[in-house]
Amino acid sequence: MSLSDLLEKVSAVAGKLKVETSEIHNEACIVVEREGALGFFRKLRNEPDLDFDMLIDVTAVDYLGREPRFEVVYQFLSLEKNHRLRVKIGVPESDVRVHTLSEIWKSANWLEREAYDMFGVHFDGHPDLRRILMYEEFEGYPLRKDYPVDKRQPLTEERDPVVHDWKF
Repeated sequence: MSLSDLLEKVSAVAGKLKVETSEIHNEACIVVEREGALGFFRKLRNEPDLDFDMLIDVTAVDYLGREPRFEVVYQFLSLEKNHRLRVKIGVPESDVRVHTLSEIWKSANWLEREAYDMFGVHFDGHPDLRRILMYEEFEGYPLRKDYPVDKRQPLTEERDPVVHDWKF
């Protein structure tokens, strides 16, 4: 399936949610509205012509000074159809949240935790949204463009990872 055919099918599934589509570096990309996106993602997985059965990555981008300030970016792959798709959702600084995809793709669990930890994106409905890379007491989100590079973090007691009571 060509990229233009793929984008045409994805656009049909997105319907009114679609903001724009593009082909960047020989990859299909679609920007969709945040409201109602969960249904769109379900269709990406379940639509036989699309069959995006693998969520490869979830991350965010901080466009400080632009509105919406953040974009949550998803990378999908269809193993059987061998096509890829990038989906972007604009998120305003005043309400940095989207719905979790962990109920559709299990890999979203850890990927969303990383985006939360680094950018402060809240994933509504996530089963265990807590820091994954930084320690619990860490203040702020280090990949935001306005994060101060000279910020001092609170000191904490050393933790033994073998003895520590981890909550998995």
